[in-house]
Amino acid sequence: MRHRLLSVVVLARDMPEQGLKSGDLGTVVEVYDRGEIEVEFATVSGQAQAILTLNQNDVRDATGDEMPSVRPRCRA
Repeated sequence: MRHRLLSVVVLARDMPEQGLKSGDLGTVVEVYDRGEIEVEFATVSGQAQAILTLNQNDVRDATGDEMPSVRPRCRA
């Protein structure tokens, strides 16, 4: 799957070293020719939790019938 710039994506796996959990929402902020994407994960107040270069299969597109939720911020 090829994700597009500024699309909302869902993290497919836990990344405890960055304080992220599977299901966290992120925004694609860069798409690279080599198939990787850069994704920003932020708190609801807009503070960046992590900006990561990921493989396309590390995330999936968010769908219109999913409900977002919140959890306390994990400190890496």
